[in-house]
Amino acid sequence: MRRRDWGTIGLMLATAGAALALDAQFDFMPAGGRTLLADLAAQTGGAGLAEIAAKDLSAEGWRDWAASQETGLTDAALDTVAAYAALNLPAGEDIIAALAESGDAMLLPPDGKDLAIAQCQFCHSLFSGYLMHDRDEVGWKGTFKAPFHAEIPMSEVERDTFAIYSAINMPMKFDDVPPELRF
Repeated sequence: MRRRDWGTIGLMLATAGAALALDAQFDFMPAGGRTLLADLAAQTGGAGLAEIAAKDLSAEGWRDWAASQETGLTDAALDTVAAYAALNLPAGEDIIAALAESGDAMLLPPDGKDLAIAQCQFCHSLFSGYLMHDRDEVGWKGTFKAPFHAEIPMSEVERDTFAIYSAINMPMKFDDVPPELRF
């Protein structure tokens, strides 16, 4: 079981407001696993986010669970939430307890979309350097072998989360990216 200390939870909550404001600018991108899990928790009316975050399933098990909720998610969204959950859940007991109290999805680890927004645009255009690339999971994971990417402060689980999200959801269609974010 993955554990996070309360200091980590505090840091995550401190950045939540900034992340939400930044995320609105990137609404055109497909939702990441954390967002999809929060949406599933809200739509199902049954299991709360804490109960969901305590589950320990394989990617296939998560996909089956999400599909059984009958929320009309696309195949890509089902794959995205399944991959995220299989890599990042079950959450640690402290996160589950905090989720039970607040239901705040920002307590969960960042998803692939969050990581792309936070890391990719500091050095290059998000559009030409990320959104338009067509790679499989191995190809996306391989980007971290480049010296300038090797130093990006991401854990191995975060790199895997980024790679699988990107493989499922990229490249985007040119017309789906707002003109002001192209090139």
